[in-house]
Amino acid sequence: MKAKAKEHSADSVAARATRVLLVEDHALVRRGMSELIEQEPDLAICGEADDAPSAFQMIAKLLPDVVVVDLTLKEGSGIELIKQAKASFPNIKFLVASMHDEKVYAERVLSAGAMGYVSKQDPADTIIEAIRRILKGRVYLSDRMADRVLHRLVDGHEAVETSSVESLSDRELQVFEMMGRGMPPREIAEKLHLSTKTIDTYRQRIKEKLNLASGHEVMRHAMQWALEQR
Repeated sequence: MKAKAKEHSADSVAARATRVLLVEDHALVRRGMSELIEQEPDLAICGEADDAPSAFQMIAKLLPDVVVVDLTLKEGSGIELIKQAKASFPNIKFLVASMHDEKVYAERVLSAGAMGYVSKQDPADTIIEAIRRILKGRVYLSDRMADRVLHRLVDGHEAVETSSVESLSDRELQVFEMMGRGMPPREIAEKLHLSTKTIDTYRQRIKEKLNLASGHEVMRHAMQWALEQR
């Protein structure tokens, strides 16, 4: 099935100051977010995409003010999209909206170049609050995550317990998450445009960092972790 990519007409956004691009692979979620944002008189959806390649093309063409992006997409990853787009378009602001564990991903997306992280479990209007905050040049995090980051700064990294999963690099975590969704190494390699040998290397690193005895344990651990993210 062809990836979803929809550019909204210029007439529908011309009178509004802030143009928002949605990058989300679930059609129902994307529709709900679009309707919520369009209710605001000063915000407008200028386009939609459900995978990283088409999203990057739309960013380059439309130059939106804000990109709201999920971490898990039909092709590519939200974090890699942010890194790539920020390198080419540093003035565009990115907000991540995801179901994944904020403790694991929030600081990663900030490091990648995003200005905020919203959990899909938060109240619906949270995304509007977050968009408005990052438009003012401020970072948006939940109160619990902001406290966690501040404790890291004040007390040092060792003062806040870090889970073994948090020790994985961005790419290792992406492979781990895809394993948890039941994807075999060949499919992971195809989606990430990497060789199966490279994926095997990542799996070995994951096994070592998580202190697991075998590839079977890595897969079981990944699937259990993926279930907890839902």
